[in-house]
Parts: sequence; structure tokens; C-alpha cells
Amino acid sequence: MKTIFVKKDNGIAYVTINREEALNCLNYETLHQLQEEVSAIHLDQDVKVVIFTGYGEKAFCAGADLKERKYLSDTEVRRNVKAIRNLFTSIADLPQPTIAAVNGYALGGGFELMIACDFSIAVDGAKMGLTETSWAIIPGAGGTQRLPRLVGEMKAKELIFTAKKLTAEEAVQLGVVLKAVKKADLYPACEQLAQDIMRNGPVAVKQAKYAITQGMNTDLQTGMAIESKAYELTIPTEDRMEALQAFNEKRSPRFKGR
Repeated sequence: MKTIFVKKDNGIAYVTINREEALNCLNYETLHQLQEEVSAIHLDQDVKVVIFTGYGEKAFCAGADLKERKYLSDTEVRRNVKAIRNLFTSIADLPQPTIAAVNGYALGGGFELMIACDFSIAVDGAKMGLTETSWAIIPGAGGTQRLPRLVGEMKAKELIFTAKKLTAEEAVQLGVVLKAVKKADLYPACEQLAQDIMRNGPVAVKQAKYAITQGMNTDLQTGMAIESKAYELTIPTEDRMEALQAFNEKRSPRFKGR
């Protein structure tokens, strides 16, 4: 049964986890399907922005499928954890900007999926958090590493050690979520952000994402060198010359991504 739906429209890939009856939890088959789709999107030059969401109105993703976990051997648990960790690394490494459309619960692995994306926009009142310690495990798909980089070490420790659930509004205050919106405004808000991104040079956007992401994981001097190399790749592009010509002709540029 297919549990990941992908729709592509005007440069946006919409990736939907379709396990509404299980709060869009991630079992092994779903992880495998999602990895395949993410790998394909990575190479798709027509995709400029990716929006991840969960099917239905109750959950974005409530994390690992604990009903499945109950029957797994220790070796199979390790297999699943490795798969989800590699998957979220693949999502974080996508060259295209990514947006999590958080339509409900984002717990455990669902929260880790959310913070693996470049942006998160959530519905008012959505509950989210790294709740793994309440299940006698720890976040294993990047949560212990990405959350401190977003909110600082001490706050991340509080959230992880206590398994505290945040509201969307609290997450905005912490800088984990970009904005909280009414339910009816979730997808329009995500699409507006995508459109705001896509009106700019595609090569420049990808290189800016690369420079920021790679630079955040190193010292300032190394980060400056990464930025310099990323900038260098934009200089010979047709899009850079098109931007200058459009400026001189007082019109909007028509970027081609090359």
C-alpha cells in the first residue's frame, strides 16, 4: 500500500504522508517509500521548493510507529532508527528549500522531520515536541543535534529531558516554527513562502542554502570560505546576467536556473 503521495505543480513538490489512521506515523515501509521519493526529488531540476505534510487534519506526523516497534527485534529497531536518521539527513541535504506544513501533531520523529526542513509553518494550537524520553528512548533521527542548534543547548535539554509538548505559538517564540496560522491559511501560507522563494534565481537560492547549512556546522573562517565558493558558482550563470539586464530594462527577470 502506497503511504507517500507526491504531487508536483508549478515548481513545488508536495510530499504527503498518507497514514491518517495511524496519525501519519512512520513504519519501515513508509520510511522506505519516503526515502525513494526524497532521492528522486533531489535530482529533479524542475522542483524548486518541497512542502512536506501529513494527510488529514489531526497529525503532521506522530513519529515512529510504536505498534510496529512492539513486535520488532532489537536488530530491526536498529534498522528502523538508521533508516529514519538517514532519511531526515537526506531531507536536510536536499538542494531545494523545504517547508514543513504542520497540520497537527508533530511528535518524536515527526518533530525531527519538521526541524530537518528549512522552514515550518504550523496551524494554531498544534502540539509538537521530542517526547522520546517518556518512552525510555532518546531522539534518534537528529533531534539531539538539530534542536540545540535552533534553540540553544540549555533549552533543548529542558525540552528533551522533560519530553515537554509545545504549542505552535510557543514554538514560534523559540524560533522552531516560522509562524502559526489558522487551519484554512496553512497551505496558502506555505505556498506564498514558496512563491516568494521561487521568484529569485534558482542557482542562487540553492547556493545560499548550501552556504548557510554547511557554514552553521563550522567556525566563522571556514564558513566564509564556504560562502566564497558558493558565490563563485553564481558568477558565470545566465541568470546573473539576466538579472542585470532586467534591471537596466526596468522589468522583472526571467530566471532559467542556469
